[in-house]
Amino acid sequence: MREIMAVVYREYLVRITGLTWMFFDLAVPLLYLLMFGVAFDRALGQGMNVGGQAISYNAFFLAGVLSMTCFGNALNTSYGFFIDRDNGILFEFLTYPITRGQFLLGKILFQCVMTVLQSMLTISVSALLLGVSVPWHLIPFVLAAMIVGTAAWFFFLSIFAFLIRRNDTFNMVINVLYFVLMFLSSVFYPLDKVPTWLRTVAMANPLSWHADFLRFLTLGVGDLHSILMEAAGFLLFLFASFWIAIRALQKTL
Repeated sequence: MREIMAVVYREYLVRITGLTWMFFDLAVPLLYLLMFGVAFDRALGQGMNVGGQAISYNAFFLAGVLSMTCFGNALNTSYGFFIDRDNGILFEFLTYPITRGQFLLGKILFQCVMTVLQSMLTISVSALLLGVSVPWHLIPFVLAAMIVGTAAWFFFLSIFAFLIRRNDTFNMVINVLYFVLMFLSSVFYPLDKVPTWLRTVAMANPLSWHADFLRFLTLGVGDLHSILMEAAGFLLFLFASFWIAIRALQKTL
């Protein structure tokens, strides 16, 4: 545990050197909700029907914003590997008496703390300003799902960061993944109202699994059996990504 906390402390020292950037990180999910959520909520007028429930778009989009937050945080953290590799810090880390798994866990643990803070800020503002009814007794489970989501996407994106050598290539791959995964998912719209081909693709997207689980916790919509299957699939995605990321990190040597 000491080795993991040493990496966490290093991440903390790096982040506190730019408090403005840290504030921006905390505010981004809230800006997504205020810009996209409020705009679409006004456009829809009477709200939307999801799972037989009439809800506002803000309430529906809250889970999508939280899921996007996990992906965005993981993307930013995985990109840090390029900076560390360019200045040689990454290779120095790999000479320390620390396992590859401990190194990866330490890298993401600090970001998970940031994810929790972002989530609480976004959920609180959505309840206070946007009138979203939040089941506060389920918030611990929401935060746990946020931590798992951030870790899973971090391990997945780190695979590309370790295997791709060129910065521009990595940015291209990540941007393509970002747009494809975001818009071919249930983040922005319910899947029962989209074409069959889009629904089929989106149902195989781990981002949809995560957003659906968060939406089940925050709104109570969705079939319990399907939600549990998606949660199990996302956990499998987490462990598979972690295992492959460790192997990819070994190849950087």
